Amino acid sequence: MTRSDPVVGQVTRGTTNTNRLRRVDRWIARHPLLRRTADPLVVDLGYGASGVTAFELEARLRRVRSDVEVLGLEIEPARVERARAQLARVRAGEGVFAPDARVSFARGGFEVPVPDGRRPAVIRAFNVLRQYDEADVPAAWERMAARLRPDGMLVEGTCDELGRISTWIEIGPDAAPRTLTISLRLAELESPAVAAERLPKALIHRNVPGERIHDVLTALDREWTRAVAASSFGPVQRWRAALDALVEAGWPIGGRTRWRLGEMTLPWEAVAPR
Repeated sequence: MTRSDPVVGQVTRGTTNTNRLRRVDRWIARHPLLRRTADPLVVDLGYGASGVTAFELEARLRRVRSDVEVLGLEIEPARVERARAQLARVRAGEGVFAPDARVSFARGGFEVPVPDGRRPAVIRAFNVLRQYDEADVPAAWERMAARLRPDGMLVEGTCDELGRISTWIEIGPDAAPRTLTISLRLAELESPAVAAERLPKALIHRNVPGERIHDVLTALDREWTRAVAASSFGPVQRWRAALDALVEAGWPIGGRTRWRLGEMTLPWEAVAPR
């Protein structure tokens, strides 16, 4: 991939907040792929108006993989220059990030340009497809997934401005979706159905009767309401009670060890559009 190759995609709004992507970062950090891959190159695609999400991603992942590298890609040249200026300040020891952070920034979009022919182990593309039509999603997945290592994954999702509501899809190198994860801040959560407004583009318009994702969110909200008695022990216990009830009802909810974080993961076939 050379600098003369066309950049593929549209400029996003660029909304960036500190700690906004902490939920998905923690999930990636715990994923077995990161520990076993031979080349831990991770791409932060569409990081926005500030490079902070790339720095945060590197800081979280290096705790479990010290040789991790993060490449931030943005379409807008001014954002790349701004992030490189941030990097220079980090290198000078300013701010909270490690001066030796293995982070770099470049211009790029769905074509995912990576120097020296390297292929990323992980591409995190958050809040980049919301402005597209649902029909555009498969082509974007295919283009990004084609750049992955054979053992890699694309993590495509969305979240609210503060990172309290987050959902993402794990996608393999064949561009086939594998799982959907819903991650919510449980403190003061009134209804888990709030996740509907932050579903990935492939699902957000499918939250209607007759669709699987609607069935999932309806059942989750119902069990959350039924588990109100457990709230006296805290929102985590209420969440666990709700998910336990869903499992008993036959829902294939995985990631039990992460339920305490307000997460639930389902195989794609349980939520795929009909």
